[in-house]
Amino acid sequence: MIYSVRGPLLHKEPGMAVVECAGVGYKCLTSLNTLSRLPQRGEEVTLFTHLNVREDAVDLFGFYDQSELNCFKMLTSVSGVGPKAGLAILSVLSPDQVALSVVGGDAKALTRAAGVGPKLAQRIVLELKDKLKNVELVFDGEEPAAHVSLDVGNAGEAIAALTVLGYTQSEAAGAVARLDSALPVEELIKRALKALSGSKA
Repeated sequence: MIYSVRGPLLHKEPGMAVVECAGVGYKCLTSLNTLSRLPQRGEEVTLFTHLNVREDAVDLFGFYDQSELNCFKMLTSVSGVGPKAGLAILSVLSPDQVALSVVGGDAKALTRAAGVGPKLAQRIVLELKDKLKNVELVFDGEEPAAHVSLDVGNAGEAIAALTVLGYTQSEAAGAVARLDSALPVEELIKRALKALSGSKA
């Protein structure tokens, strides 16, 4: 419903930022990672948003870039992971670290987030990794010039991680294909995320 908000940053505090749009201040619940990247009060900022509607509340969540928003949506698609837990995870791990944890089966990394115990962390890894099973990735859009399985070297792991973050297989494969496959997986993910999300960095 609300794709993004852009305007002067009116206020920020742990877990929240307020952005003024056309005279209205929008309260956006945020991760600590997003807060750390925001400018000073009064400066213009753009936050990509997700509107969460419940019976007792309507909450707007704001993220510094698309990759963090995509990661939040993927996390909260897991049974038992609510918006609060999603923000907690993204406050201690970046989107690429979350993706690496899922692809590498490292549930322990997710337990660093407040309120995320071993059982929930394991469920996150299992459910998101499940989405990657038996997936065939296609390069070059409509005409499949080449196919890559998810377990082929660093590039395959990076593509799998990007898929965890909500990018399509063709988007992920296209971004990784432009990079040097000899780079470490984490570096491949970071560079691909920057290209995919149009990072301001």
